[in-house]
Amino acid sequence: MRDATGTGVMTSYDVYPGIKLMYNDFRMKSCFSRFRPKVPMLFINHCREGRIECEVRDGTYMYLDEEDLQISTRNLSDQTFGFPLDEYKGITVGIALDEAQRESQALFASFSIDLPTLRAKFCKEDRTFLMRTTEPIRDIFADLYAASRELRIPYFRIKVIELLLVLGAADVPENGESRPYFPKKQVDTAKRIMEYIRDHMDRHMTLQELSDRFRISQTAMKLVFKSIYGQSVYAYLRHYRIERAACLLRNGNDSITVVAGKVGYSNPSKFAAAFKAVKGMPPAQYQKEAVRMEHIETEWSG
Repeated sequence: MRDATGTGVMTSYDVYPGIKLMYNDFRMKSCFSRFRPKVPMLFINHCREGRIECEVRDGTYMYLDEEDLQISTRNLSDQTFGFPLDEYKGITVGIALDEAQRESQALFASFSIDLPTLRAKFCKEDRTFLMRTTEPIRDIFADLYAASRELRIPYFRIKVIELLLVLGAADVPENGESRPYFPKKQVDTAKRIMEYIRDHMDRHMTLQELSDRFRISQTAMKLVFKSIYGQSVYAYLRHYRIERAACLLRNGNDSITVVAGKVGYSNPSKFAAAFKAVKGMPPAQYQKEAVRMEHIETEWSG
């Protein structure tokens, strides 16, 4: 998938009849899907990196963070999945319930796996279920991400059975974790705030200024912004400033003091401390390392 904001790749494997496992790697702002199941299905989504924005129902949105697990029936058509951090990596297990149960009934029965029961357990009335991964589930997905190419299909078969077993035995709240859903108007406002602070990163602004400018209460603004982007407004702005500064240090000729000013730091010492907190090294060292790596790449390409 490709658009003006980037690209996305889904790599699909047939694990059992009616069961697919997909690796997802998106580096874009959103992905539009017209897919709507024509048969009863169950989708198990694990978020490894980034964040996912999903429309749930009635114009409300929920968000998956790293190490979240979502189980759904995908009963919405023409759905847009947003990636608030412009990236998402994860795994989806898609199950066509009737086909999988029919074709692999003997196998599943030997493990006491009943797919319709799983669907009823996690997705009553087609609700979307969301939870933080437990250690057993986290270990299963860690193994899936590390699977060698030579053994992938047989290994996937083992791990999918293990996942279904663990989910079947899991003691979970009836409706999943209590996570807030947000109306589209609040989500759109938070996104406009994000664009505004990015466009004015050289300015120091208060939460009250942002609240007044975008006509949203500070309480709602802080809650919605953190749910979408995984950070407070100030933490997000600091991280964005440092990432922008790193880009300027790698690709420009400005001094560190000039770069600091461009991203909103009038005090070079405070900039150096903030840069080191995010990048793990002072800006001067980062700039030297970037120059050294560029020389190495030039030698290799030559």
